[in-house]
Amino acid sequence: MAPASLHHTSSTVCVMDASGRLGSSIVERLLQRGYTVHAAVQHHDESQFSGLSCDDKKLKIFRSDPFDYQSIIHALKGCSGLFYTFEPPQDQPAYDEFMLEVEVRAAHNVLEACAQTETIDKVVFTSSVTAAVWRDDRKSMESDLDERHWSDVNFCRKFKLWHALSKTLAEKTAWALTMDRGVNMVSINAGLLMGTDVSISNPYLKGAAEMYEDGVFVTVDLKLLVDAHICVFEDISSYGRYLCFNHVVNRHEDALKLAQMLTPSAPTLPQSNDQDMRIIPQRISNKKLNQLMVDFECGSEVADALPPA
Repeated sequence: MAPASLHHTSSTVCVMDASGRLGSSIVERLLQRGYTVHAAVQHHDESQFSGLSCDDKKLKIFRSDPFDYQSIIHALKGCSGLFYTFEPPQDQPAYDEFMLEVEVRAAHNVLEACAQTETIDKVVFTSSVTAAVWRDDRKSMESDLDERHWSDVNFCRKFKLWHALSKTLAEKTAWALTMDRGVNMVSINAGLLMGTDVSISNPYLKGAAEMYEDGVFVTVDLKLLVDAHICVFEDISSYGRYLCFNHVVNRHEDALKLAQMLTPSAPTLPQSNDQDMRIIPQRISNKKLNQLMVDFECGSEVADALPPA
């Protein structure tokens, strides 16, 4: 049964970039829920969605480059919503100053295209927890970090936290444009996405030791992250930013397990003293998202509550 708050004018939505692990998983879940999906990818591969565990008759694949404005407009045509998640170009996978410019420009182009597409009701913008946790005053703050906080761009630049800086500036660019152009947007600020492909080279991990000591090192499972995107899209009461995570790395044991997962060839370190038994107080909250998702039915279909595409 579809949520009572679902009110989108079309059952057609766009996922951009749909080629990554998150994007392709959102595509599959949307198809399972009865949506027609425009999967926008930078590099069209016919076999990319061949392993879907659902009917792909409602799947339409578009080649879309975030720097080709007309290709974005083409992919969005007839859609009531956009799920936007940035995927670094294949020839530039590392986060640096160049990637910062790329991600910010891509966010601007995509949101500008949404503003020009009359059928778009809502945009779900994937950002990161790293756009909220890096601040000079983070150790002296009395309240927990949540969606009201932003990473300080000067702090990020000073310590070359390029992933955090890119996510912060791209999200701020998107918010500025949506407010100026009247686009309805919500953001999902995700923790480190876990899975077999997570590695020590993941740019989210720059400053991991500091995040751990501050009690703000958080991870998220793919299923929850996908459900969170769909929940905030379908619920008309959703607004603003949502921190999304379901595990806090705040024990020495947790940190060791994660380190072994990230660097499986490294020798296992022994656990020894009382210092290893301490639990670092959690200093970050996802209460806003948890409250929204209480009644979310991740397995329900919505096609019967929507008009034909």
